[in-house]
Order: sequence, then structure tokens, then C-alpha cells
Amino acid sequence: MITTHIETLRYRRADDPVSTLATPSAPGLKDQHSRNINYLRISLTDVCNLRCVYCMPESMTFKPEPEMLQLDEFEALIKIFAKLGFNKFRYTGGEPTLFKALPTLIKNVQDAAPDALQALTTNGITLAHLATPLRDAGVQRVNISIDTLHPGRYRDITRWGRLQDALNGLEAAERAGLQVKINAVIVRGWNDQEDVIELAKLSQHKPWQIRFIELMPFGGGIHSFQQDRIVSEQELRDRISAALGPLELQNNGTLDGEARVFALHGAKGSLGFISSVTAPFCASCNRARLTADGKLRLCLLRPDEIDLRTPLRQGQSVTDMNSHIRKAIFRKPWGHGLDQDEFATDRAMSEIGG
Repeated sequence: MITTHIETLRYRRADDPVSTLATPSAPGLKDQHSRNINYLRISLTDVCNLRCVYCMPESMTFKPEPEMLQLDEFEALIKIFAKLGFNKFRYTGGEPTLFKALPTLIKNVQDAAPDALQALTTNGITLAHLATPLRDAGVQRVNISIDTLHPGRYRDITRWGRLQDALNGLEAAERAGLQVKINAVIVRGWNDQEDVIELAKLSQHKPWQIRFIELMPFGGGIHSFQQDRIVSEQELRDRISAALGPLELQNNGTLDGEARVFALHGAKGSLGFISSVTAPFCASCNRARLTADGKLRLCLLRPDEIDLRTPLRQGQSVTDMNSHIRKAIFRKPWGHGLDQDEFATDRAMSEIGG
């Protein structure tokens, strides 16, 4: 049971600055709760070159290629979403750099929607030779998943990964002039002690945001592991403060996307805390997700999905597709249901894209 650790989704104290919610920028589509939905997270593949212990079993089975969206189908759907007012696209996976046509896709989206923000979330393993081509194609921001700076522990967490490859990708992204954030999923008993401190120290000398992400109970055959390993935001903040000094709240508590942002005194960068379990941000959610097999998922942690691949392949008109998407976005649920001990067990994280 994790209910006792979860804040009420709908109500927050007005005098609590940490609870201040970001206001999504227009345009976009309104959902039934009057939230502006203008951010699409796009899973390009369910395949990954790592097997992180909190994400998937080592023997993960991936879907056959014919069930996955192809380059032209991704382009067609993203252009529809752009016309509907979506102005931020983040490419995820699995591991999105394994999608061979990634630079081409980004360039074509850039040409069709030049004002849209394009970003990437990656483990960085293959980024050393891709950072510059992706920047040239139109990527502006990159989030790189690095859960520890200890090579042995990195190998243990990822099962297959080599830390130096991820660090090489990080350096390449910095050289390419991309805005860099580091994502670290914190797992009790794996990287919740000195690893947190070492990652936080990076913000003292680099203009990066180090994002500490609470583990979320999910599907994919490892649900009980995930539920037992959650480390709360407050615990992490207390640990960092004790080791490195007080954390200063940034932006009057306004969220940066999903993250509450703090900084160590005099630091060049910042620390973000993404706390879907203990401090949910559903009231400010402005995102939907397109899975690699062509489903529009309305909430990361709820199984409600709408099939876009089938009508697209059947030649449904853009007008009809627009209507299909509008109706789906309108019914987007208020919250993720963790406070009622409801868990999404239909897909692993790699099958949705985070």
C-alpha cells in the first residue's frame, strides 16, 4: 500500500509555494478539466539497448515490426497534432536513437512545424555520434538517463550498459550546444545513497538540471519490485541538504514541466524533483503520449488508449482523424489513480515512452 504517502490530487494549499503549478502555454486542445494539452511524447520504438532493473525484465519480448508505426506514419500523425495546436514534441522509446530514421523524422517535423520545440529523452549510449546530426535536424533539448556515476552500479542497474558510453554521449550533447538535463530514477537499495549526492554535485559546476525521478509502480512483470523501491522527494531533498547545504526553491515553486526545481547555493545548474507518487502534478498535466504501435495514451499510469494506427492505415481523412483525436483528448482523466492504489499493468514503461 502506498496511499498514505500520496498527496490529494485535486486540492493544494494556496500558501505552499512548492505546490505552485505551471501554466501550460497556448495553443493546444482543452480536456474536460479545462487543461490545455499541447505536448506530445512520442515513443518511436519499444526496443532498448539496456535492460534497466526498474523498467523491464532482461528477457523482454518486443512487438513485431509490422505492428509498429513507420516513418511516414509518424510524420503524418505528428503533423496532424501540430495543426491541432501541439507545439512540443519529445521523442522517447524504448531507446529513440535506435529508430534509424530519427534525424530524418526530426528534420521533416521541423520543416512542417518550425515553431515547435523538439526534444529527446535517451540513455545516451549512442549519442556520441548522433548529437550534432540531431541538433542540425532540429532537436533543441536532450534529457539523458544516468542513474549513477559509479561504473559498477551503472552496469548493475542497466544490466548491459557501460557508464562511459553514456558520459561520452553527455559530453557530445554539451559540445553540440543542446540544452542538457540528466534524468535519474532513484531506486531504494540501488542508488538512493551516495549516488544521489554525486549526481547533485554535478549541478554545482555545470548548467544542467539534474532530475531525480520517483519510481512509479507499473506493468511489465516487475510491479512488486517497483512498488517496494519508491524513494520520496522529501527523503531525497533531506539527504542532499544534509550533505551539500540548503536547497533554494526556484521560480517561486512553479513547475518546470513535471519537476519542482531547487538549487544549491552558488550552483550553475539546478535540481529537479519529479514526484509522481508522493507529490503528483496532475493538475498541470499538459501532455498526451503516442506509443510506437500507434495508440494515443491519455495518461501514463492509466490504460485508456485510442487506436490511431488502424484508421491511419485505412486511409481515414485528416478531418476525421482530427475529430478522433479531439474527442480523445477531451476525455483525458484528471489523475493517475495511485491514491486509490490503481496501477497501470497493461504495458511496461518501454512500451509507452514515459
